[in-house]
Amino acid sequence: MDYKAMGKRLKIERCNLNLTQEQLAEEVGLSPAYIGQIERGERNISLDKLILIVNKLGVTVDYVLQDSFTLQKDEYDVVLQQLLKNKSVSEKILVINMLKLIFNYTKEK
Repeated sequence: MDYKAMGKRLKIERCNLNLTQEQLAEEVGLSPAYIGQIERGERNISLDKLILIVNKLGVTVDYVLQDSFTLQKDEYDVVLQQLLKNKSVSEKILVINMLKLIFNYTKEK
């Protein structure tokens, strides 16, 4: 289990919602120190606590654990949808344009 990758993903989603560790901790009934340890990958987390956090952040457990298992072909679509969730139209257009640039660059190589 890659706890650092999971913690980083949780931190990104928390920051996307403009929540501090203290605010998130209060919302889910955990201590701010515990949230910090999870985000740094220093602490294991139980499934029930993980579910509390992902529900508050509006993401899925499979999204935060994606580095821990191999995705099937159609599951990549779910990950992309999750990454684009709650993003503005301009942010989505930016992502699409960046992907086009990357694909064109790799195609030329």
